[in-house]
Amino acid sequence: MAMKIVGRERRKLRIRKKVNGSTARPRLTVFRSAKHIYAQVIDDTTGQTVAHASTLSKDLKGTLDNDNKVDAAKKVGALIAKICKSKKIDRVVFDRNGYLYHGRVSALAQAAREAGLEF
Repeated sequence: MAMKIVGRERRKLRIRKKVNGSTARPRLTVFRSAKHIYAQVIDDTTGQTVAHASTLSKDLKGTLDNDNKVDAAKKVGALIAKICKSKKIDRVVFDRNGYLYHGRVSALAQAAREAGLEF
């Protein structure tokens, strides 16, 4: 494995010791690949994904043509908040998944907050 990935995995484990989602307050986790960004809302007590959104979601498929990655992350953040609101989830715990809170991760979080999620 590349050292970059090993470092992220180490940070991820350190974060996951402290961040835990419950039924009342599920965990919003972010995964970032080179092209796409994914967000999941997970209830750790049951181990189930409550909601998910990504740049590959059908709702966003046609709207991302000319966007850069940060703008796409903002749209994913707004979409995940909208899905959570429809499932009556207002508060979540944010899990940055070992990534720095910067760029796309930060943009997704800010957009989710602006759309009404509390964390």
